Amino acid sequence: MNTFNIMLGSINDVKNFVNIVSKYDFDIDLTSGRYVVDAKSIMGIFSLDLSKPITVDVHNENGEKLVEELKPFICE
Repeated sequence: MNTFNIMLGSINDVKNFVNIVSKYDFDIDLTSGRYVVDAKSIMGIFSLDLSKPITVDVHNENGEKLVEELKPFICE
């Protein structure tokens, strides 16, 4: 499982993020505080606190291509 943090600063960022992760058939979760939502759910993402970094959990050992596509959103 790959885990990293992202920032989604605008509505367009959320839309672009969901478009990218929806192409993959494995599970991807977003965690913010005590909340965990499906990364493919726009409504779920908007229920999170987007002013803080969000943790992404990719439930696949071969998620390197996904991580590469998400580089613009990844923060340290």
